[in-house]
Parts: sequence; structure tokens; C-alpha cells
Amino acid sequence: MASLVHILFRTLSLLPLPLLHAMGCALGWLSFLISGRYRHRLLAHARQAGYPLHTALASVGEAGKLVAELPRLWLGRPVRVGWEGAAHIDAAQAGGAGVLFLTPHLGCFEITAQAYARRFGDRHPMTVLFRPARQAALRDLVALSRQRPGLLTAPTTLAGVKQLIKALKAGDAVGLLPDQVPPEGQGVWAPFFGRDAYTMTLSARLAQTGHTQVLISWGERLSWGRGYLVHVRAFGPLDSDPVQAAGQINRAMEELVRECPAQYLWSYDRYKTPPPAR
Repeated sequence: MASLVHILFRTLSLLPLPLLHAMGCALGWLSFLISGRYRHRLLAHARQAGYPLHTALASVGEAGKLVAELPRLWLGRPVRVGWEGAAHIDAAQAGGAGVLFLTPHLGCFEITAQAYARRFGDRHPMTVLFRPARQAALRDLVALSRQRPGLLTAPTTLAGVKQLIKALKAGDAVGLLPDQVPPEGQGVWAPFFGRDAYTMTLSARLAQTGHTQVLISWGERLSWGRGYLVHVRAFGPLDSDPVQAAGQINRAMEELVRECPAQYLWSYDRYKTPPPAR
């Protein structure tokens, strides 16, 4: 089974990005029409955030593209990437700061780490938290895709958190998805688009590590498979109180989503009860 998955991904990685995005759009709509649970969650979350139906429906195809582009991003030739706000990274690194990137489930969040590694990784590598895929057939494939120059991974364990802290103290970069629901006991409840969502406190803890500069970023998926544009924004100091800091981060993530709501992953179960810690 694993070898068949590898062959499929290798084959798909050879296809041009516009074709993969077209296939992904069809896949997204197929999932939306088949799965009532998926459809209900996507529409309910977009409505909760105050977006009209046409915005929610526009996100259906984008969610499919998120899946279909992975073979190319993981195993294929590099894609075209532009930057907006890269000067914030240069300034932080020139001052000797470690850089903590906070990226929501918006656009192509896979490309943000890859693009950083290609442009800045030779000087200051990026470490990202890595949770192995549940499916055995995908586990080795995902691990292989993340092994690239300038990009390191850390497990979602205490040892992994220590690895992130070490990287920031060394002046390197760390990437997190702060709107990912953490296990029970590792977050606080804070508003996200007007409804309380369990929000990780790890972001705020890492922000207090040594000389760390927090930046928020997201990878915009350009139309017609033309590549991606990585946006980087400065982010002010976080409150020392974890609940207040979680609220600050959620508001910052909301602002990013408002830049391009059609590319937010509204189907993500953001308001779920946190899973028990292992």
C-alpha cells in the first residue's frame, strides 16, 4: 500500500500546478457534495465569522487545491514564490533575534516554511512542529518531504518544544499554526470570530523566549496556478497573561483571514473540544 501511495504522489508531482489546482477544485466540490458533515461545518464556520454564502462556496475549491498541490510541493520541482514583507525577516535577523512565525490555516501554509527555507534557511533554518500522519502509507512520505535544506522538524512532545526553544535562542526561526486545537491542558479558551475556541498557549510561551521577534505570515495561492505569494506582517509584543495573549493571537489571525477569506480552511474543526493529552 505504501509503495502505491508513493508512486501516485511521484506521478502527480510531475504535473503542472495549474492542472493540479484544477483537479483539486473538482476534488473539493466532490467532498463538499458527498459529505454532509464536511459541508455543514464549512458553511457554519464561515457564517459564524460573518461571511456570505458566496465566500464560503469560493473556499470549497481552494480547500481541494490545498490537497492536490501537495505532491508537487513535496516531491516536484520548486514552484514560483513571491514575497511581500520579507524586509521584516531581514530586520529581525539583522538584530540577532530568533523569529517566531504564526500562520493560520489560510492559503497554502505548506509553502510558507518551504519558501523561508529556500530564501533564508542557509543562514537561519526554520524548525516546525511535526505530527506524523495517522495513515502508515503517508507517514514516511510526509517525513521525507520535510527533509530539505534549511527546514527542520520537531515532534509534538516536550522534547520537541525544547527543540523549538533552542532554535529561537540560537537566532533561528520557528513556525507554528496557532489556530490548531492543542490537546487538553495545553491551551485556553479565547474568542475567534466571536466564538470561544480552545487556543494553544505555546505561541505565547515561545514569544517570551530570549530575544524573539514574532511575525505573522501566510501563503497566498495565486489564480490559474501561477504560484504563491508569501505575506509577512510585523506583530507587536504579546501580553504576559496567557488568556490575553491567546486573544491577541486570535485577533491577528482573524485579520489575516480577512485579507482572503476564500482561502481559509473553514472546514477545519476550530471549535472542537480539545483532545485529551497523551
